[in-house]
Amino acid sequence: MRVEFYGVYRPMVGEKTIEVEADLNLRQVLEIMVTRHPLLRPELLDDSGQLYPWIPLYVNGRNPRLFADGLDRPIGAAEVVSIFSPIASGKINVEETRKLRGDETP
Repeated sequence: MRVEFYGVYRPMVGEKTIEVEADLNLRQVLEIMVTRHPLLRPELLDDSGQLYPWIPLYVNGRNPRLFADGLDRPIGAAEVVSIFSPIASGKINVEETRKLRGDETP
């Protein structure tokens, strides 16, 4: 499978795309990425190792948080995981920031 990085994450990783073995779930893929590239860990994961809710993450262009298995979703060999910088992502991050501040108004 391919993991693609955008925005501020690309310079941290040093390349746009990283190939990773298949038959892992999304959570395992993230752990591999932050282990290989330690600068990513505080940017993507909180102190308990959970992906920050404002990080735009997609599998084949779809938000895995909307699926029942979420980050435990298996990733196949032909799939693409895309990790975008929160600055570049748009509406999802505005909504998450409002929730964190307690401001639910649009």
